[in-house]
Amino acid sequence: MDAKTMTANLDVLAIVGPTASGKTALSVTLAKLLDAEIINGDSMQVYKGLDIGTAKITTAEMEGVPHHLFDIIDADENFSVAQYQAAVREQVSEIQNRGKLPIIVGGTGLYVQSVLYDFRFTDEASDMEVRNRLEKELDEIGPELLYQRLEQLDPIDAKKIHPNNHRRIIRALEIIEVTGKTKGEHEQNVGRNAMYNHLLIGLEMERELLYDRIDRRVDQMMEKGFLQEAEALWNAGIRNMQSVQAIGYKELHQYIEGKIPLDVAIELIKKNSRNYAKRQMTYFKNKLAINWVDGAKRTDEQVKEIINVLKGFSPGKENVGSREKL
Repeated sequence: MDAKTMTANLDVLAIVGPTASGKTALSVTLAKLLDAEIINGDSMQVYKGLDIGTAKITTAEMEGVPHHLFDIIDADENFSVAQYQAAVREQVSEIQNRGKLPIIVGGTGLYVQSVLYDFRFTDEASDMEVRNRLEKELDEIGPELLYQRLEQLDPIDAKKIHPNNHRRIIRALEIIEVTGKTKGEHEQNVGRNAMYNHLLIGLEMERELLYDRIDRRVDQMMEKGFLQEAEALWNAGIRNMQSVQAIGYKELHQYIEGKIPLDVAIELIKKNSRNYAKRQMTYFKNKLAINWVDGAKRTDEQVKEIINVLKGFSPGKENVGSREKL
């Protein structure tokens, strides 16, 4: 069975797993085999200048496979999951129009989930004209009357908002005007229906082995110049921003500030990365229907398993193998 036949009924393939589980190498091998293009599924690899600390794929590692949504945002900008969702869905369409298979690869579970399922975010329900008018009303008639209006239109959300929280009152009223629905109605039952015929592959391995990989990866990052990368961001004024809240940067910035010694910062990076990997696995196991592959196996063995799953893929049914916890 050739690649086109195997993936004829598949809209999107996604590869997820905890940090240091081997997603990059597997994804490139699969992309070459399946005539696919890769889309970034990591919340921090969208940022320019965060290369070593996010283990961003290098040009050499791409092996000629097109990669998308890496290095698209300056490190001093914010980037929301709603923005990511819109950008990826656009990329999926463009890749499909080229006759290729989109493969989303990353470890940020919510980001991947938001693309594959019908997640709706309240920041989509925005209209600056409506918001400006409500803010003008706030100045003219006062917050009490606006809050009373909210109590009439959305008594449930009004109970959650303090009458003095003007920003949230305006936001709740804006959502109602823009969508015709309350905030609760707008978000009701989201994330349950699949947007694509998709297959989720997850990499897992014994916890001790994964933690050892994480520790070794941090040491390798330091050898490659992770500290210098963190210093460059610090010197550029990138401090206490969304981008450098990523594990590694915030600990090294503590060292640069003189708050902790370098060896303590490195140990913190390892510890926090291990904890993050545990949270990633919890999210994947509880929130997503995933076909699990042993991350400790050789890439060619992993590919054979995935090909067998692809051969049995059928749209509209839960194409899922074992979901046992580590």
